[in-house]
Amino acid sequence: MGQTDVGELYKRLDTTTALLKEDLDVSYMDALIETSENILDGGRVKIENGLPQQQTRDQLSTQYGQIKLGQLNTDEIRQAMQLAILRGERTDLIQANHQMTPDSIGFLVAYLLEALADLPSDATLLDLTVGTGNLLYTVLNRLQATNKTTLTAYGVDNDDTMLALAGVSARMQNLDVELYHQDAISDLVVPQVTASVADLPIGYYPVDERAASFATHATSGHSYAHHLLIEQSMRYTAADGFGFFVVPSLIFKSDEAKGLTKWMTTATYLQGLLNLPQELFGSEAAQKAILILQNKGPHAKQAQRIMLGEFPSLKDQAGFRRFTTELAQWKQENLA
Repeated sequence: MGQTDVGELYKRLDTTTALLKEDLDVSYMDALIETSENILDGGRVKIENGLPQQQTRDQLSTQYGQIKLGQLNTDEIRQAMQLAILRGERTDLIQANHQMTPDSIGFLVAYLLEALADLPSDATLLDLTVGTGNLLYTVLNRLQATNKTTLTAYGVDNDDTMLALAGVSARMQNLDVELYHQDAISDLVVPQVTASVADLPIGYYPVDERAASFATHATSGHSYAHHLLIEQSMRYTAADGFGFFVVPSLIFKSDEAKGLTKWMTTATYLQGLLNLPQELFGSEAAQKAILILQNKGPHAKQAQRIMLGEFPSLKDQAGFRRFTTELAQWKQENLA
């Protein structure tokens, strides 16, 4: 199995989605949800009000007959779904905050989580901005492949289309994920988890009354949603637990940075801020970083030297090997 199989599954997903989009007159994303549901139902075509038409049903059945999910591993299925969702983002002109986290960033979050968090075999993960699930599932698949354990994860999002895509994608990959359609800043029904991850949307949170109960809320006007989401994620992360957040590289240079820093240094341990490789972004202003926080607890302590710096280029294998050695040494000196 490999890229050929990923490409083959993507081709079937895209072809069947296009057929349903045209026949049902719906968006690409809605058609992708429908075709995924059909695939999960053993290739049976769902018929409602006589649609899709018989000719389309026959074409769909032929395509579904060629799909063999059991012959692909979970990450190959994730990659094929990711390609179909990317096609949907372009076709449906999805807004920037709803666009999925690229694999390259997901792999780096997974790598840091694996290297620093010492997860137990029954670890649980949370993503409060789960979207279509690509970041969370990249992390889950990587951790499960290397640790040979089945992890449980929870995802929250207020966009029902994104959440439906995350749902069918998780079922196709056979992942143990529970998804909740909620405003992530409200009182949540998710349990305390071992660690949190999130690729945070940048912007203002409109409900000032709700934001007021957060230490990171703005002193006047609307609060930054990404500040509130960091605080909320750590509220639902257990003592000693880590949070890994994709944030703007200039997060500490904004008008509201003072309130964020005060909360961070009071309620958590700020362990690191690592800029993602410049090559992933169109400009320096658009560059993002991974913020590493750890909740206080009996086995946690503030690193004497906060980890600051930048990931090497993903094309620089020797540089990445040096980076992994330096990270292990930093952990030994600061967290052990």
